[in-house]
This record gives sequence, C-alpha cells and structure tokens, in this order.
Amino acid sequence: MDFGINSSLDLYKRLTPAMNCKIRELKKYKINYVKNEDIWNYLMANKWKDEKGISLAEMVDDILNLDNNKLDFYVKEKINKSRDVELEEVETL
Repeated sequence: MDFGINSSLDLYKRLTPAMNCKIRELKKYKINYVKNEDIWNYLMANKWKDEKGISLAEMVDDILNLDNNKLDFYVKEKINKSRDVELEEVETL
C-alpha cells in the first residue's frame, strides 16, 4: 500500500499532526518554545537515525511518548549553542 511518502518532507508532513499534539501537551507544562522541527530533529538524531523499516505508527508513538524533559533539555542546549555563536560573532566585530 502506498501512503504517498516519497521523501523526508512527505514524512514530516504526515507526522505533523502528531507533532502538533505533542506541542499542545508541552504547552500545558509551560514549555512554549519547542517547535515541530525540534521534535523532528531530536528524534532523527536520537531515535530514528539507525532504524530500518520503522512504521508510521511507530514514529507517531515515538512522538507522542517522547520524554518531555529530554526534549526540553535538547532544545535548551540548541538555544544556548545558538546564543554562543551569536556572541562569538559580535565579539569578532
């Protein structure tokens, strides 16, 4: 059965409703800065990078059951690294 998934972008679009649901859950815990791409990037780097033949249902399950604290830490680290780069750029001027 063809689900119309031919690329990473197609897969991202198919998983967007699950990511939106996770975002709503995070907002209940006052975690308002996480975006869909943060969830995607976290799972691509930490859960799905070595997976072969993972189903769409398993990916949705991974999104919905993603540990909020781990995701929060990941995003905060990304934000801090981005700020460090910006500071370095300002200091070199």
